[in-house]
Amino acid sequence: MSTPAGHNPAASGLLRDLIAEGMLTPEAAQKAFRDAVHEGVPPLVHAVRQKLVSERVVAQLAAATMGLPLIDIRACDIENQELPRVDEDLLERHRVIPLMRRGSRLFLATFDPTDTTPLDAIRFQTGLTVETVVAELSALDEVLTRFLEQRNAKLLDTEELTEDNATESQESESQKESVDDENLVVRLVTSILNDAVVRGASDIHIEPYAKQYRVRMRVDGVLHQFRNLPLDLRESVAQRIKIMGHCDLSDRRKPTDGSFTYKLGRGRHVDMRVNTVPTVNGEKIVLRLIDPTVAQMGIDSLGYEEFQKDLYLKALARTQGMVLVTGPTGSGKTVSMYAAINHLNDGQHNICTVEDPVEIEVAGVNQVNVNAAVQLTFANALRAFLRQDPDVILVGEIRDPETAEVAVKAAQTGHLVLSTLHTNDAPQTITRLVDLGIPPYSLASALRLIIAQRLARRLCTHCREPLKLPPDALKAEGFDDAMLTGATIFRAQGCSRCKDGYSGRVGLYQVLPISEATVHLILRGANAPELAAQAHKEGVWDLRRAGLEKVRRGITTIEEINRVIAF
Repeated sequence: MSTPAGHNPAASGLLRDLIAEGMLTPEAAQKAFRDAVHEGVPPLVHAVRQKLVSERVVAQLAAATMGLPLIDIRACDIENQELPRVDEDLLERHRVIPLMRRGSRLFLATFDPTDTTPLDAIRFQTGLTVETVVAELSALDEVLTRFLEQRNAKLLDTEELTEDNATESQESESQKESVDDENLVVRLVTSILNDAVVRGASDIHIEPYAKQYRVRMRVDGVLHQFRNLPLDLRESVAQRIKIMGHCDLSDRRKPTDGSFTYKLGRGRHVDMRVNTVPTVNGEKIVLRLIDPTVAQMGIDSLGYEEFQKDLYLKALARTQGMVLVTGPTGSGKTVSMYAAINHLNDGQHNICTVEDPVEIEVAGVNQVNVNAAVQLTFANALRAFLRQDPDVILVGEIRDPETAEVAVKAAQTGHLVLSTLHTNDAPQTITRLVDLGIPPYSLASALRLIIAQRLARRLCTHCREPLKLPPDALKAEGFDDAMLTGATIFRAQGCSRCKDGYSGRVGLYQVLPISEATVHLILRGANAPELAAQAHKEGVWDLRRAGLEKVRRGITTIEEINRVIAF
């Protein structure tokens, strides 16, 4: 969940009404909104759970404001209703629950009827008209927990089959409903895409095996099993997704790439990148989900420490030089770059980007796709940009000596150049550019700032538990005495509001400004360890130090830091 820059919680929904009625101060509403964003829960839910306002008062106000009935859902007979299946994560995150279906109408109980996100998603999932009633939060929590437990128990009763029997059952069922039925495949693919959006997945993996057709989703950087599909649907599902992605359908024996826009209603959409690869059991499909709202994220929301953020903003305020963001695939480099573009996109800069491909279209920014077929490479696009009077140039990735050379020259001649590389940390980025053939004197004059980053899963604040470890064990992980002062270490537990004790992700950063001492080291050809030693001497945090700070403050766990950062 992200907060658009300048958003005022007092200007929306029931928070505004509570302020107007004198039940909540603007300052409390603002804090509730900020804290809720970090925790990944609706602001009103957070405000009630923190006892900033009475749940009864909120429910009565919601009912009166929206003209809806206020009911006690504990008295409703939900268990015996024939209800459409709705994604569990959606129900848990927004605290809504289906009550009954009457023809094409589905009645939902909700705590905040002004929050239309779950209503739109459920309408999209079920194809039904959604109508709402209001319930108190504690009653919703109680009934929702019971409802989900009973539904999961029914699923376990019906799924106690061996893997082979389950596959045979799936094949038999698919034969009854006709594998070639296009409407069935369309509904199935739509269900997968919609569930991925609701769960906040970044990638969908659809994988054919000899006895299994598996769907997995990457949520918060970790792959999770989602469901198995009937084996006989392999070709139909692949064909459907390739058609949606405008992929080459002529030959299933070769990899293909494509893309499409998945519309969610109310003007919201998610861009999907499609890649297929032929395997011995059929075509494996991976879809990458790209939410265009990340282009609106501010640097404040990315998890930088204050001193790191100040260094980043100072580098972006320069009129020339090179700012580089490094890290492996999936470490959040694209989001950091777009946050910088969003920060600079004030109408007074001519901003040009060359990407492979353009991830998100940004109004007011000139964006170019790399196209090898017409020799439109990173380097060639960069040369063309230099004749377009640019102020800021974003190069999606520096991959080869030619691109590195042109990017460095652009940074030396009055342009601010932003780009990414695949290196493990900031000091290694300098030696990598030298390896690409950039002379040390050119590098020393062009570089302004290097940011290395990773993404770690954020602890769920609802179920995290304090963890008592002896100081020696913590010091073995990298803590020192100063860091242990005031530290609160937690462990992940897991609850109905999260996945394995985590919810969302937070950035870990090494922000290396190019100081005069570092320039001298570059000029004399220093290696990565020497550059790292100088950075440490100047007080630059390495990635592990940044991670331990998040552990110390209870944002993530030692296990998670060890997973994403080698000691």
